[in-house]
Amino acid sequence: MRPGTIAERHLVLPTAADTTALGRDIGTRLAPGDLVVLAGPLGAGKTCLAAGVGEGLGVEGPVTSPTFVIAREHPPLPAALGGRGVVLVHVDAYRLGVGTAASPDPREVAAQLDDLDLDTDLTRAAVVIEWGEGVAEHLAAEHLLVRLDRSGPDERREAHLHGPARLVGP
Repeated sequence: MRPGTIAERHLVLPTAADTTALGRDIGTRLAPGDLVVLAGPLGAGKTCLAAGVGEGLGVEGPVTSPTFVIAREHPPLPAALGGRGVVLVHVDAYRLGVGTAASPDPREVAAQLDDLDLDTDLTRAAVVIEWGEGVAEHLAAEHLLVRLDRSGPDERREAHLHGPARLVGP
């Protein structure tokens, strides 16, 4: 597919390990300047997917929810240890009110995200934003949106990817 092509992909992810594996696959495709927006209800697997992205990028330390600090930076491991040289900035917009019943105006949340200078981070890092749908897309000319959901009696996860074909994958 040629650069700039938008693609979509739907996957069923029976286990948390499958969600992590999807994140790992996405992480292997990311470069500085890439924005990944994660959406879905509580427990859908956003942080699990972000942890996989960190593995795919080869970053230091475990990638865990940055809920209480809002944003966490993960530097790359040395190349000899699997690092790809790309910093991961992992953001959780939930505390900005996105996931609450009394969600604030999306423009207010976007302004709070702007205060984090994520557009500056995008010049040197891949940025993953949980709870970012509808408020973070303006940070980059293009982005990958991953909507996660749980459905059915077995609560299986499903992922819907929409964005640049090079990030969506096969």
